[in-house]
Amino acid sequence: MARWQPDARGRLEAAALELFRERGFEQTTVTDIAARAGLDKRTFYRLFGDKREALFSGGKLLEEVVIKAVAETEATPFETVIAAFRRVADEIFAGRLDMVRVRQSVIEANPELQERELRKMGSLAAAVAAALRDKGVGETTATLATESGITVFRVAFARWVAAGNDASLTDLIIEVAAELRAVTSAPEPHSDLGQS
Repeated sequence: MARWQPDARGRLEAAALELFRERGFEQTTVTDIAARAGLDKRTFYRLFGDKREALFSGGKLLEEVVIKAVAETEATPFETVIAAFRRVADEIFAGRLDMVRVRQSVIEANPELQERELRKMGSLAAAVAAALRDKGVGETTATLATESGITVFRVAFARWVAAGNDASLTDLIIEVAAELRAVTSAPEPHSDLGQS
C-alpha cells in the first residue's frame, strides 16, 4: 500500500503539465503522470477523474473566489463582475504566468481541451449571473453584466499569456474594462446606414 504523500494533487498537476508540454496531451497516460509525480495510478484516480482534470481542477477554486467577490462587492453589476475578476487575478493567477502559458499552449493544441475550456467558462458565467441575481439584480442586467465581464476577462487573459507581455493580469483587466466602457459609452454617430 502506498504511503500518504504530501501535496499529491499539486505534484500530479505539475507532472501532468510537464508531460503534456513534452509529449502532448494525447500521448501522455495517467500511468506516465503518476510515475513522474512519484505516485501510483490509484492515487491519481483518487484525486482526479481523468487526465483532463489535472488541467482543469482549478476551475472550482476560480468559481468560488469569483462568487465570493461578487457577494462582497457593492457596485454596479458590471463593476462588481470586474472587481471579482480582479480578485481572481490577484489571488489565483499572480506569479503564475509561466505555468499558465504552458497550460494554455496545451489547451490550444487540443480541440477536446478547447471545448472543455469553453464549457468551464460557460459554467462560470452561469454561476456569476446567479450570484448577481441573488443580490437582487434583474435577469437581463445580470446576464449583460456577466457576459461583458467574462469578455473583459477573456480578452485580458489572452493579452496576459501572449508572448512579450509584461503587464499583470489585474492591470490588463482594468485596461480592457476601460476600453469596453469607452466603446459602450460613445455617443451614437449620425449615420445613414440602412437608408437608401
